[in-house]
Amino acid sequence: MKKIKYIVTIFLSGLLLIATSCRDDMAKINSNPSQVTDANISYLFAQSVISFEPSGYLLWFYNAAMTYKWGQMGVPTGGFTSTYTQTTATGDQGSQYIAVLKYARDIENIRNNIDPVEAAKYANMAACVDILTVYLGIFDSDMYGDRPFTEAARARYGGTLTPKYDKVSDLYDLWLETLDNAATTLTTSKDQIFPPNQDVVYKGDVAKWAKLANSMKLKIASRLISQDKAKALSIASQVASAPVGVLDGSADDFLFNKANAITKDDGDKVYHWNNGFLESTASSQRVVDFMLKNKDPRVRFFYRKNSWNSTIVQGFFDQGKAVPAYILDNVNYTEAGGKKTFVSWKGMGEPWVRYYGLPVEMDAAQNPAVYGDYFDYSNRSKLKIGDAEKTYTPFSGFQQEMIIGRYDFTLPTLPGGPVIQDLDNNPWYGMYMSTAEVNLYLAEFKLLGANLPKTASEYFNKALRASVEEYDRLAELNKIPYYGKTYDYDPNEKVIDLQNGEIDAMLANADYQLTGNTALDLEKIYIQQLLHFTLSPNDQFVTVRRSGCPKSSSTLIEWENFTSVPNNAIPRRFEVGSPSPTDLMYQILIDAYQSQGFTPGSSQDGTLLNSERVWQDINAPQFGQGPK
Repeated sequence: MKKIKYIVTIFLSGLLLIATSCRDDMAKINSNPSQVTDANISYLFAQSVISFEPSGYLLWFYNAAMTYKWGQMGVPTGGFTSTYTQTTATGDQGSQYIAVLKYARDIENIRNNIDPVEAAKYANMAACVDILTVYLGIFDSDMYGDRPFTEAARARYGGTLTPKYDKVSDLYDLWLETLDNAATTLTTSKDQIFPPNQDVVYKGDVAKWAKLANSMKLKIASRLISQDKAKALSIASQVASAPVGVLDGSADDFLFNKANAITKDDGDKVYHWNNGFLESTASSQRVVDFMLKNKDPRVRFFYRKNSWNSTIVQGFFDQGKAVPAYILDNVNYTEAGGKKTFVSWKGMGEPWVRYYGLPVEMDAAQNPAVYGDYFDYSNRSKLKIGDAEKTYTPFSGFQQEMIIGRYDFTLPTLPGGPVIQDLDNNPWYGMYMSTAEVNLYLAEFKLLGANLPKTASEYFNKALRASVEEYDRLAELNKIPYYGKTYDYDPNEKVIDLQNGEIDAMLANADYQLTGNTALDLEKIYIQQLLHFTLSPNDQFVTVRRSGCPKSSSTLIEWENFTSVPNNAIPRRFEVGSPSPTDLMYQILIDAYQSQGFTPGSSQDGTLLNSERVWQDINAPQFGQGPK
């Protein structure tokens, strides 16, 4: 449409040109829009990458807060209550694929209406847009099931305004075929037009795009485990033996920054956005304790340090105020004349002692005698010096600057002390699929019986090492607080950068090794998938849902069975709204919901959203049940 408007503008400004020129322009303007074929395909490709977004603001503001608590991988800052199964508004999921699919349709139309030899030169670009579309299709269908796809985004080219809903099972087959075709195209096409400067992902390296296409088949295979295990294992074997290979190393990872400078009003493309999010959700005590027990450096990249540096601890000592017991347990101090003096941190020391999660207990916030240091912190962690007063958060929230590039950080300082801030806006890097994810899937499939060339332990060890390195790299790129600097305020502060030998120390722990006990090894793999997906809440929840982990009575990260809220009352998908009778899609929506067994409309009864499952979730274990 922009092209058409441009042509009209040129025509109107050129009325005094010769009549032949005017007739030529009018001929183009009056043609069917589906026949306007001189758009720049490389620009359409670049715009499809810019429009690719599985991690939007509303997803983090609404969806993530729900899935973290439903999967017990995060805890509301007010604690778990009997209302935690209720749903809120949702956003940025369910139709994200349309934003990229429309560019795929544009490119398809142009290529169908130009010289076949010229059209063939854009095969690689078209394949890459197909890969992005499939990724978002998987993401959108995870929580909503069947999607309009085969007939979607075609109206401007003579298609329908009321596209049918395709079944997830059919879409998986279609997307597997699409990914295979994309990998083949990307490794066989010759004489291609693919300007590297139009590709912010892989700079025109089609071999890496082909690896991504092949690797993404594992995301589909993982979602087929409960419905067709044999097919899932077959897909895994095909992926491992495919000559195009899989993501293998940081240079292959699907990790990139969309833009590094603002032009016009595209700040969100550079920085992701600038709104606050997930302030009402914090880390889980069970997750954080598990990571600390095993010296997992990723705890520093997933979560924020709490506000209690040693200077703040000393400030509370000086004012005669109590320090939260679990923090004081990590402090070496002397006491003379009724005055305490901070000496050093105990145990693992900085930066490890700055990470604490919230208890996974029902109504814990209503039990101040036991949990007051966690949930009554606005009173207990408040310090006043002179006329100045501040409150210090004793637990760890999620690391916002791993999600957005212009989140302001203020260092915790004493009341009346200096104001130390990091207000820099940094271009944001997102990680969407990586070597670690690929190898975690392969480790899982190997244990489940897939014909793969390496052992489950080999895949598992490679995945864990890669995951730590990937998140360290992401933390550095996103310049998160305390990475590479301590702000020169607290003399005991330490940076959070990955240190030499830390990965080896982590891998030496029994919880991070496969030992031949198949059931326990499989649980270990799922736990590592959950940890790796900490900053990908949709993938994490899908893993909770399909694995039954965290598991009740686990020796790793234990699922809590709440007596007041049974596991079968915890939602497993998001609500679908009741369509308006005036909606052109009304009957199609009603039929789609009935076909899937969904009850549309708002419901505070999690039982419906637990029993009425999306197709790929049918037959999966109940929450806390563990792997079948």
